[in-house]
Amino acid sequence: MTTLTPQKPAIPQPGGDITPAPEPRPAQDPAWRELVDAVRQAGQYPTRSEAESVTRIVLSALGGHVVGDERVDLARALPEEAARVVASQIPATRPLTAAEFVDSVAARIEGATPATARWDVSSVLSVLPPLVGDELVTRILNQLPPGYALLFGRAELTPAA
Repeated sequence: MTTLTPQKPAIPQPGGDITPAPEPRPAQDPAWRELVDAVRQAGQYPTRSEAESVTRIVLSALGGHVVGDERVDLARALPEEAARVVASQIPATRPLTAAEFVDSVAARIEGATPATARWDVSSVLSVLPPLVGDELVTRILNQLPPGYALLFGRAELTPAA
């Protein structure tokens, strides 16, 4: 009798080689813990676990919408675990409006509403500017459709006509 063991998902590599996906590792990085703690404080989450889950979901969603040098620079500026979450995402086929982005996060969180998802998104994105720098956040915002600045805790300024 043959016993089947589950296989890890494969990741295609350049040249057609396929390697198994890395095993999820517990995040022991102090910088990751500080990021999650900042999100927990900003979002007033009752547990560290809830703040960590929200952080992963929001960074995962963001990772699909930030591309090019900004994505590389964002990953470099984040703690290792957060960088892995951002960099592992496949780029989105079309940019989402800020409202659609919030809705996409709501779809990933059990029991979330657009209002609670907006809170979650803002709780994560608003802690990024002090961590990654205002210049990088400005570059990221220039790449995204209008409306994202408020999610990062910035005023949405429009040029005078």
